[in-house]
Amino acid sequence: MTLDDFPGLPAFPPGEVWLVGAGPGDPRLLTVLALHALSKADDIVHDALVDSRILPLARRGAELIAAGKRGGQPSSPQSDINEVLIGRARLGRRVVRLKGGDPFVFGRGWDEVSALTEAGIRFRIVPGLTSGLTAAALAGIPATSRDTNHAVVLAAGHRAEDERSIADWAALARLGQPIVLYMPMTRLAGITAALQQGGLSADTPAALIQGATTAEEKVVDSTLASLAADAARHGIGSPCIVVIGAIAALRSQLLASLVPWR
Repeated sequence: MTLDDFPGLPAFPPGEVWLVGAGPGDPRLLTVLALHALSKADDIVHDALVDSRILPLARRGAELIAAGKRGGQPSSPQSDINEVLIGRARLGRRVVRLKGGDPFVFGRGWDEVSALTEAGIRFRIVPGLTSGLTAAALAGIPATSRDTNHAVVLAAGHRAEDERSIADWAALARLGQPIVLYMPMTRLAGITAALQQGGLSADTPAALIQGATTAEEKVVDSTLASLAADAARHGIGSPCIVVIGAIAALRSQLLASLVPWR
């Protein structure tokens, strides 16, 4: 069976934009529908965090357009990205907007579909494996377990450190549920201090997961109070997922039997 034989794959009409989640990195974690989109697209407008191994899966002749957004680095303004998507679609092109993780989990997907809707451009959402939960799972950290938690918080870590954000982190600490941080590295020390200010114990288990599913992958077990220091000690940088809570400690119970996912 080839991809074209896979049952139920939708047509990709000219003039549509598909927002496609590329997952955390490794091409094997793409969905079938994402592969289908890449095989049909005329234009692929991709983020900086999309793994370089994924772009060669595009249809031969497809135009690759870099439109990355990375904190602290030169980035394409969101308005410019919106204009590219709308302009290409109006030319009758099949456009894929390719994003790391999932388009609707800290991926600015809402910004783009709002602009497309206002412009009268039809679009499709192709979900991807969100990086936070996938990185944790592959490292041996379950998002939930009956013994530890009944909820999990996904939080963006790149907000400015001001009185409001400090209060918000303190409120999250009081929930008593594990927190998975996306894009936290530039604010990690402030976030961990605010969580402790909110009552989360300094010795709460935690883990740093850098570059999940890529050649740069590194996992460091830590505690809430030691996260920033451990990140510096081990040279952990972006992209990185941070897991804080009792679920992080479960990893040690699994490592002896956990088969490396690769």
